[in-house]
Amino acid sequence: FFEMLGNFSFGDYFKRDAIRFAWDFVTGVLKLDPARLWVTVFQDDDEAADIWLKGIGVPSSRFARMGEKSNFWEMGDTGPCGPCSEIFYDHGPEVKGGPPGSADADGDRYIEIWNLVFMQYNRDSVGTLHPLPKPSVDTGMGLERISAVMQQVHSNYDIDLFQSLIKAAARVTHTKDLADNSLKVIADHIRACSFLITDGVIPGSEGRGYVLRRIIRRAIRHGYQLDQKQPFFYQLVEDLSQVMGQAYPELVAAKTRVAAVLQQEEERFAETLENGMQILEAALSQKSKVL
Repeated sequence: FFEMLGNFSFGDYFKRDAIRFAWDFVTGVLKLDPARLWVTVFQDDDEAADIWLKGIGVPSSRFARMGEKSNFWEMGDTGPCGPCSEIFYDHGPEVKGGPPGSADADGDRYIEIWNLVFMQYNRDSVGTLHPLPKPSVDTGMGLERISAVMQQVHSNYDIDLFQSLIKAAARVTHTKDLADNSLKVIADHIRACSFLITDGVIPGSEGRGYVLRRIIRRAIRHGYQLDQKQPFFYQLVEDLSQVMGQAYPELVAAKTRVAAVLQQEEERFAETLENGMQILEAALSQKSKVL
């Protein structure tokens, strides 16, 4: 689950102020080196381009115009929409990947940390864009990506929060290799599942309850890949509470209930897996070449 920090303007400040606020925060408050920041705008958004190039002073060598696929936000075929402007951080030449807009932009060197959505149009049923009477700004900033930059690590999983959870996952699964990807999945999923249960979602067979059940079962399957066949996932609630309880005190109050819900789900899924494995092994024992 990607942690997104958002702030909004509804009919108040727009592009010039939003861009200035973003730049002042990342360079003034966070003290990020401007030489490591790249900026993109929608290919037709000359207004945003002028603000970045002339107002902020971003050099054209670290600026790119992007197409609709990456830099135009929309809710659907109709409704509010508008161009985007993004800020990327350069993790350095030791990481593979090119700047936004280049052939190898899918690499991990340049990571988007900030997205400004300028909702200035309403698209009607025939696709025509009509200017909104009060354009708005939707700002999104990646909390974990910013944390990685500030802690001078590259991966989100290398930040202090995740390292604590990964070590806890290794402890309960008796895994020595801390780089095993299954530990990352388990660490990510204990947070998502615990937060959902704390907020009132219960594992079920439909809707959001089924989404939660699938996330829990995916974590358990990764435990099985680490040869952990006994219930383990619920034990991580206490570790999560210690790491994030200050930021999310509701979790601390609900941790006993959360652990009980997860343990029950683990035990139920273990029965399903056991029965399924017996059926599979019986089928595999047949001499037929086709299963």
